[in-house]
Amino acid sequence: MAPMKTFVCICFLSLFVYVSAVKVTHDGRAIKIDGKRKLLISGSIHYPRSTPQMWPDLIRKAKEGGLDTIETYVFWNAHEPVRREYDFTGNNDLIRFLKTIQDQGLFAVLRIGPYVCAEWNYGGIPVWVHNLPGVEIRTANKVYMNEMQNFTALIVNMVRKEKLFASQGGPIILSQIENEYGNVMSTYGDAGKAYIDWCANMAESFKIGVPWIMCQQSDAPQPMINTCNGWYCHDFESNNPNSPKMWTENWVGWFKNWGGRDPHRTAEDVAYAVARFFQTGGTFQNYYMYHGGTNFGRTAGGPYITTTYDYDAPLDEYGNIAQPKWGHLKELHRVLKSMENSLTNYANVSEIDLDNSVKATVYATKDSSSCFLTNTNTSFDATVTFRGNKYNVPAWSVSLLPDCHTEEYNTAKVNVQTSLMVKGENKAEDEPMALKWVWRAENIDDALLGKGNFSANTLIDQKRAAADASDYLWYMTRLDIDQHDAVWSANMSLRINGSGHVVHAFVNGEHIGSHWATYGIRNDKFEPSIKLKPGKNIISLLSVTVGLQNYGGDYDKWHSGLVGPIELIGRKDDETVVKDLSLHKWSYKLGLHGMDNKFFSEDSLYAPASKWESEHLSLNRMLTWYKTTFKAPLGSDPVVVDMQGMGKGYAWVNGQNIGRIWPSYDATEEGCSDDPCDYRGEYSDKKCVTNCGKPTQRWYHVPRSFIRDGLNTLVLFEEIGGNPSLVNFKTVYVGTACGNTHENKTLELSCHGRPISAIKFASFGNPQGECGTFSKGSCESKRDALSILQNACVGKESCTIDVSEKTFGPTSCGDITMRLAVEAGYVSFSGDELGIMRYFFTDPKFEKEVEKEDSGVVGEIATEEGDLAREDEWEASVAEPDDHVEKASKVVEVQSEEDMPEERVPKGKQSSY
Repeated sequence: MAPMKTFVCICFLSLFVYVSAVKVTHDGRAIKIDGKRKLLISGSIHYPRSTPQMWPDLIRKAKEGGLDTIETYVFWNAHEPVRREYDFTGNNDLIRFLKTIQDQGLFAVLRIGPYVCAEWNYGGIPVWVHNLPGVEIRTANKVYMNEMQNFTALIVNMVRKEKLFASQGGPIILSQIENEYGNVMSTYGDAGKAYIDWCANMAESFKIGVPWIMCQQSDAPQPMINTCNGWYCHDFESNNPNSPKMWTENWVGWFKNWGGRDPHRTAEDVAYAVARFFQTGGTFQNYYMYHGGTNFGRTAGGPYITTTYDYDAPLDEYGNIAQPKWGHLKELHRVLKSMENSLTNYANVSEIDLDNSVKATVYATKDSSSCFLTNTNTSFDATVTFRGNKYNVPAWSVSLLPDCHTEEYNTAKVNVQTSLMVKGENKAEDEPMALKWVWRAENIDDALLGKGNFSANTLIDQKRAAADASDYLWYMTRLDIDQHDAVWSANMSLRINGSGHVVHAFVNGEHIGSHWATYGIRNDKFEPSIKLKPGKNIISLLSVTVGLQNYGGDYDKWHSGLVGPIELIGRKDDETVVKDLSLHKWSYKLGLHGMDNKFFSEDSLYAPASKWESEHLSLNRMLTWYKTTFKAPLGSDPVVVDMQGMGKGYAWVNGQNIGRIWPSYDATEEGCSDDPCDYRGEYSDKKCVTNCGKPTQRWYHVPRSFIRDGLNTLVLFEEIGGNPSLVNFKTVYVGTACGNTHENKTLELSCHGRPISAIKFASFGNPQGECGTFSKGSCESKRDALSILQNACVGKESCTIDVSEKTFGPTSCGDITMRLAVEAGYVSFSGDELGIMRYFFTDPKFEKEVEKEDSGVVGEIATEEGDLAREDEWEASVAEPDDHVEKASKVVEVQSEEDMPEERVPKGKQSSY
């Protein structure tokens, strides 16, 4: 019994310490936790953009990546879609998310806003607020301020009730009110200044026990802390000497819009920006995003923001570790943390201009010193002498010297693996290659007859008419005309002035055309030819929003839907006659029949198979519903659905809306390059783009928690016409891992649960090229690097290599800094197959390598260029354990005894060499 008592006592003590309140304060240098200055590294993860089942893994990976804080917005329109009706369930469960952060032992920053921007629908503000009488949003307007205060108080009280503020023992160390208001405040004049002062006073009145921040607010009222957002914030200065230098949004990439190319920001440049920020006195920085996730349902804003919100983040849309960005930043965090005392408690800071555009910054305390060496030149590397030692500082890079002597890290020297992700075939048991579809047409009879739910003698803005309950709104009017009307001619057209979204036009039941704009267009015109008959005609226009505006001064006043005028144009010889229909009587019908009746739901009365057609699958037909069933892909890898062949619409898996789909919208063809991305020089969203001329988004994330054992249902609504026969499911995993690691560093290769099946290339010396195109250079080690890597890594889920001449032997490279270039391949297996393969590879009796065979196409590699490249699979024959001697096909050649590790690591463990 004594041991049990001891155990209980220890657990109780641990719990007591864990939930004890901490005092969060600040001075001009840093945030203080219980009086101790902290260097804080944070990352944004937005809870509605993933699922509760994903949260623990995402936060664990963030912690492993060196983060100590998670930052999130609070999404007002997700929680209060209807006035005073609240939703905190599923992926809207804010409290559960915060507790998950707490369970991992991390801090949290709660950005209440409640305006968030975030490329989120309407910037997070519910459209019902826009529709309140007398309201003006984000200014000194009593109607708006009352609603904002009500929601802010709701969130504060919920969090306080659960004791989640740090002052109560919870994880929240900072909270934010408003968001980037300084960027647009001039729009509102004196009322804007009055509003931001009110925001500060309102926030302080809650007495939450932790500091409040305001981002991009250079005149932030005290005691608000002004913070920076941007790609670089090293030049930022707080507006108060008692406020620390903080960076709330370090944009690690950029969002994507329909028609846009894939943005990429290199790991080197992100690291450079972070190092520069801490070099210039920063002590809190947050990656926006650390995991971007998915805009499920109708949550994407813009307009024209895609369903994917990957953001080129260290954790990709699906939650996979994105290498090299995740690993390169992890190493940076480790070194920065070792410098925390110097960077937050310095007695003196000095800067020294060295040769060749290099500047040294020295942080000195009475006990120690830490140094940075920065080369801001965008073209030339530099070799400098500092404190008697020589250092090579590449262009556009920062070297970190925690002891002002040894270079522990350089932002341009990436020593971690690069992972190329594969979208592999669905390997569900007994799943046919092609899905079997049924279909049914959307019922638009009432709309084509002009029958609506309400009418008005004007064109109504879609936000007011639809209240954000649907993307779809019918505008319908009747037109009496005859051949004697001045506008009548053989050459007539219908000119529709819209707001840059989508419109489908019908006249007398016939589709006469569809139109959509591009990202950033607020007003556009669509003018299809029209044929009318003498007498009564019915014009039916289906207006479709693609996310509501989320940013800008007075953005709530920007129009949506068909703003008008809508005009009938007649042309006779040189004469043009215009007949304005804007003030006609217009009928309005919200939504679609299929959505109103939940065709996507298995619980709907319209769901039974008898309601769907199974014969003569209708293809390339607009306004059509498709349904199929599928089995869950085996394993635990993330699942995506390939929407190739479809046009535009929505997708549901087991009734869960996975977002807008628009695979037919190709990215612009200009701007991409076949050359490797040059990290040097300031980043913009037009730099290092890929995927030109290809579908903006072809694959759509289906979270594993949306999928159940047995049969699952996929329902598609096709708006403009498509072919579902090519739609299929894939899983996402590491297909190839490469390293290009500098001498005297350590390289770890990992496939996150899969064994390494082959080493395709290895060379220690001065190898050339990049992942997928490596070649040997002019000098190389005497020992065969390929054999050494094969012996150390093949068959293991991960391996660690000491990159040095001790491992690979001497080279003839002279003064050249040597590197190890490696390309490793992986095989995709189901769970059962993986178990057998691990048996093959880890049994010490059988040091075998799986024979490389040309077994055809297994997966499609999503390369950095966005291309779909075919990869030959390293085929492994799956057999019973008794057969594996004959099935393994090739013995690894050992060059010498010292090339082989002394003993194999037990199954499932990492191997170090």
